[in-house]
Amino acid sequence: MGESHGPTIMRVLVTGATGYIGGRLVPLLLARGHSVRVLVRDSKRLASKPWADEVAVVQGDVHDPSALAEAVEGMDAAYYLVHSMCSGPDFATRDRGGAEALVQAGQALKQVIYLGGILPGGGDGRESRHLRSRAEVGEILGSGLPTTELRAGPIIGAGSASFEMVRYLTERLPVMVAPKWITNLVQPIAVDEVLAYLVGVLGREETLGVIDVGTEPLSFKDMMLGYAKVRELPRVIFPLPILAPGLAALWVGLVTPIPNCLAVPLVRGMVKPVLGDMTQSRTLFPEIRPKPYLAAVEAALESTRQQEVQTRWSDALGREETFRLEDSEGDAAVSQDVVRDDRLRLVVHVLARDVD
Repeated sequence: MGESHGPTIMRVLVTGATGYIGGRLVPLLLARGHSVRVLVRDSKRLASKPWADEVAVVQGDVHDPSALAEAVEGMDAAYYLVHSMCSGPDFATRDRGGAEALVQAGQALKQVIYLGGILPGGGDGRESRHLRSRAEVGEILGSGLPTTELRAGPIIGAGSASFEMVRYLTERLPVMVAPKWITNLVQPIAVDEVLAYLVGVLGREETLGVIDVGTEPLSFKDMMLGYAKVRELPRVIFPLPILAPGLAALWVGLVTPIPNCLAVPLVRGMVKPVLGDMTQSRTLFPEIRPKPYLAAVEAALESTRQQEVQTRWSDALGREETFRLEDSEGDAAVSQDVVRDDRLRLVVHVLARDVD
């Protein structure tokens, strides 16, 4: 993990603390001695967090002016880890409003750290609505506050949306006829390295601007075949020029537990090659060495087997878990693992224009 370059103790606000990244970031900040305050929509959702009694809690969200003002008061830095993807077709408007609200309320902040996504072509207009919105949030924050924006590709970790999409597609489909654009290159990154960068940025006196983070490029096809290799599963994938992004996202929604409101942006984010420039991240943080994709998959699978999944992609969508995976040894005579997969389906209403 990268070390904080600022004072020994900072007063830090974490928005999105019950989400996939925020829920893992908070205990790391606490372990480094920082004073942490969280802004959460429902404080009851913190009850299961082992660190709940170690943080100050403000109930509300970035769209609640009074709660936001209370949350930023006296803080040195703030992590902006919220998004509105599953709020409906106006998610970009909501995310724009949230960023503008933080700029207005957080003028006394010395540092804002934001996690966005790598843009195809560096942001030449080919990005999806989701990635374009994420970039817009970063621009708003950066125009009004001292902001460092980390841009990451698919995040690979037990319980992450990208990893679970790869896992379910590969486990369930021995033969896949998939869209040709699954051969486009992306740059995944293990969740541990994302967290290392987030912690490492904190306390830097200079504003670092936009920093791409990730490992070596590979295609989504290779991500699935790589997973199959780790699991020793024979898999065949035929890329064909079929399946528009919206239909492919619906297909993902049928095969995996990922709801359409997340599957659509994940799929559309791979329709074009999504490659970043890692020069700055490797220069500024030489101590952080992103592990290869296969090593990230192995780590995620091991955490899943050990039932040590700290957070899941579904944490930000509701209080109930959407699935539970239990691994146990099978009959010794058969000599195989038995996987029990209990799932609760989240029903999310998505308008037709979301998946066109």
